[in-house]
Amino acid sequence: MTLPIFDLCLKNGSVVLPDATVVTDVYVRDGRIARIGGQGDAGRVIDCTGLTVLPGVIDTQVHFREPGLTAAEDLATGSLAAVMGGVTAVFEMPNTKPPTDCPEAVVAKLEHARGRMWCDHAFYVGATTDNAERCAELEMLPGTAGIKIFMGSSTGSLLVSEDAVLERVLRSGRRRVAIHAEDETRLHERLNERKAGDPSSHPVWRDEETALRATRRIVQLARRTGRRIHVLHITTPAELEFLSGHKDIASCEVTPQHLTLAGEDAYARLGTLAQMNPPIRGQKYRDGLWYWMGQGVPDIIGSDHAPHPLAAKQRAYPDTPSGMPGVQTLLPLMLNHVAQGRLSLRRLVDMTSAGPQRLFGLVRKGRIAVGYDADFSVVDLGARWTVQQEWLASKCGWSPFVGDELTGRPMGTIIRGNVVMWENQIAPTAQGEPLLFEATDRPREA
Repeated sequence: MTLPIFDLCLKNGSVVLPDATVVTDVYVRDGRIARIGGQGDAGRVIDCTGLTVLPGVIDTQVHFREPGLTAAEDLATGSLAAVMGGVTAVFEMPNTKPPTDCPEAVVAKLEHARGRMWCDHAFYVGATTDNAERCAELEMLPGTAGIKIFMGSSTGSLLVSEDAVLERVLRSGRRRVAIHAEDETRLHERLNERKAGDPSSHPVWRDEETALRATRRIVQLARRTGRRIHVLHITTPAELEFLSGHKDIASCEVTPQHLTLAGEDAYARLGTLAQMNPPIRGQKYRDGLWYWMGQGVPDIIGSDHAPHPLAAKQRAYPDTPSGMPGVQTLLPLMLNHVAQGRLSLRRLVDMTSAGPQRLFGLVRKGRIAVGYDADFSVVDLGARWTVQQEWLASKCGWSPFVGDELTGRPMGTIIRGNVVMWENQIAPTAQGEPLLFEATDRPREA
């Protein structure tokens, strides 16, 4: 009897399937999962004894800064950081220089990504006053994750703060729209709340009401237009309580840093390295996010990877840019929370693989099942280790989590059957490809 020939076998791992976690073998052929269990020959066999095989982690909010802001990051270094941290796919944000707000900019990003990005990828298109009526066309471009709206000013020039323009954007198109929800008017009203040299005044300026007011506004507009939205990087329990009443139209994201850091310690210890938009808030806010995590309200985890050069971050507040790297530490931080009993591994998998697939209609991603892409994040749940500077792959070269002791470590990143990272060793070439979406990619003829 001739055994089937496969390209790759992950052997004896604890495999997180849609309905159970079982110790079994996973076989890969032509970039897709071909068999779970059974026997077969494979060109490469990886012994995963003692390791856990997760569906490939998808980070749906990263800023890789290319073009125009590449002193801190570019598509190559950002995606290298992703795969070092066990991330198999990313949605990259449009606030570059120039911004990604037209077809030509999307095509240029896809060209720059070819042969340079280590993970699979899609690019958001930024909404503007000028392109509001074109968003229906722009969101259907190949390789796009949809439309992104910045309601509050952040890094870059993209800002849509007035309700009339927001409504025009929401009426143009049908895919879920990603929202940075901070109220620009309130930000201007409270500028004097910033204290020179004191980054702990950042969450005083960009307070809870700034976030909640914008979230309420955009949900009201979503209701008026019948458009589904996705509210990014939620920082307040009040927003999650409000959004719990609007799950038919609004999904939402939380970040590892808002679930991990508390302002009372973070600003004293890290200074402006803890500065981001929306801000790291106090412990009661962090605890409140965990309460609503327990209630099941947040849909997904995104890193909001937003690096800046260390020299810029070391200037005196408020002359410092907001944002921190995070794509490489997303999975390690969340595995540590699993180890500490704050959430289950199955919940983490749903928020980092099945959840993104469900919300955004990704094709062949998000689960370990025959016929799906062979994307795996292989982890050691029991590994105890310290985040070290030399492990970081981001061009910015720093992380607020350097020195943190964690339990749970990414051991391998496999994308469409390609072993891109294994035990911190990287494949010879980058082979990331554009992601496919149900909304934009027609099934090909067999």
